[in-house]
Amino acid sequence: MLYHIVTYGCQMNVHESEKIAGMLEDLGYSPTDKREDADIIVFNTCAIREGAEDRAFGNIGALKQLKKQDRNKIIAVCGCMTQQKQVAEKIFKTFPFVDIVVGTHNLYLLEKLIKRKLNENKRILDYMESSPVIEGIPTKRTSGDNAWINIMYGCNNFCTYCIVPYVRGREMSRKKQDILDEIKEVIDTKCYKTITLLGQNVNSYGNDSKENGNFAELINDICKLDGDFKLTFMTSHPKDLSDELIEAIKNNDKVIKEIHLPVQSGSTKILKAMNRNYTREHYLDLIKKLRDAVPDIRITTDIIVGFPGETEQDFEDTCSLVKQVKYDGIFAFMYSKRSGTIAATMPNQVDESVKNYRVNYLLNLEKEIKAQKG
Repeated sequence: MLYHIVTYGCQMNVHESEKIAGMLEDLGYSPTDKREDADIIVFNTCAIREGAEDRAFGNIGALKQLKKQDRNKIIAVCGCMTQQKQVAEKIFKTFPFVDIVVGTHNLYLLEKLIKRKLNENKRILDYMESSPVIEGIPTKRTSGDNAWINIMYGCNNFCTYCIVPYVRGREMSRKKQDILDEIKEVIDTKCYKTITLLGQNVNSYGNDSKENGNFAELINDICKLDGDFKLTFMTSHPKDLSDELIEAIKNNDKVIKEIHLPVQSGSTKILKAMNRNYTREHYLDLIKKLRDAVPDIRITTDIIVGFPGETEQDFEDTCSLVKQVKYDGIFAFMYSKRSGTIAATMPNQVDESVKNYRVNYLLNLEKEIKAQKG
């Protein structure tokens, strides 16, 4: 029996696909690169942009012919798209050849749902509004010598452009000992050189349960573990980047001296409209603290151009911040409306041609800075 997984979206989804693979291999399936050969195909979807959903719908629809050729082939769709109840129901109704639809909160049940499908031969739509942290899900690590380790789930930030809090739920930190135990297992295999801690906002680890301590304390405890490994993490939110964490990065040799610190905009006015809860000045102060503590630290960022109400001056503020910080890498995106978010209903939406010009200008600016840095 063979399985094929299609993964969309962020590193969190990549790691969850590793868990999907672990559950499938528990059932006796083996991986295949060819979906036409697979006995079960799983689409692990992303909902961060409507374009991602549209592509997923198109690719799911393309499976209809494969299902016609083999009625016993199981097709499952999971991930952030299907955590939106209306989308999950739409997939179940629109694509009758899809056998299982399951969201992010009950993904851990996939193994049981596949068994149910095999035993009862009935289509399954399984949806849960929320879920506690579930430990012990089998994992088939597929990311080379890097091991992803979730330290928390969900997000409390509610940036006005972002759907994540609605599909991932509120922040829930894993117990520190469970994290340390998983990392010890990874280290003991001697297969992984890098451990990457994952969370929608790793800096807020422990805020929901003081018994775990904070993120800086977790970093320090991990670095005390025996073993030959390097430690990194993503993604950091500027509003929660503490002096204590900067010290943990500085003082632990096992921590890779890099940080991905999304600024999103260089305009305080736009940052307020985005509900980012920091100012341009605060962000630049964080950059100074990081470079004072770790002069050779590598800093990358995310930037959204064309957010509703972004004027030419706001965009110039972003460009001037980029010139000042001199990032080692920029991931630039044109703002796109996301149904269900506050920004989608905001006035003064920016014209597509303006957004296109600004994102290209920003990417060219990044190239110039890299050339100057050599």
